Amino acid sequence: MREALEEAYKALSTYEVPVGAVIVSDGKIIGRGFNKRETLKDPTAHAEIIAIEEASKYLGGWRLLNTTMYVTLEPCAMCSGAIINSRISRVVIGAMDPIRGCCGSVMNLLDNPHFNHRVQVTYGVLEEECSRIIKDFFKELRNKK
Repeated sequence: MREALEEAYKALSTYEVPVGAVIVSDGKIIGRGFNKRETLKDPTAHAEIIAIEEASKYLGGWRLLNTTMYVTLEPCAMCSGAIINSRISRVVIGAMDPIRGCCGSVMNLLDNPHFNHRVQVTYGVLEEECSRIIKDFFKELRNKK
């Protein structure tokens, strides 16, 4: 999760919402990402999507079986769908997102019996640090307005 936080700080340094993600296979990071929606002018440029793309390139295929994603903020519906479709085995979440989170907050897509793949989820890893970076970012944004 510390590596995912480093990715979140990269997003923060570019004035993006500070979310970071890494994907690990056999103890090695094979994908990294941080939010780049504003930078790329792309609504799909979330940390998780970028990390999945990098991991897929590394493995040479779209199936990310037996991998773990560490992400600082609970994934949204789009990212949860990408996690399911890429067959990631486990997701470790720092802070929950009660507004857009789709891994247990608003809904839980990762453990939906209607889908052909379910994902093991661990919550609250480095929760305070992951939550703080997001809260501080939005507090600063509100103060600028």
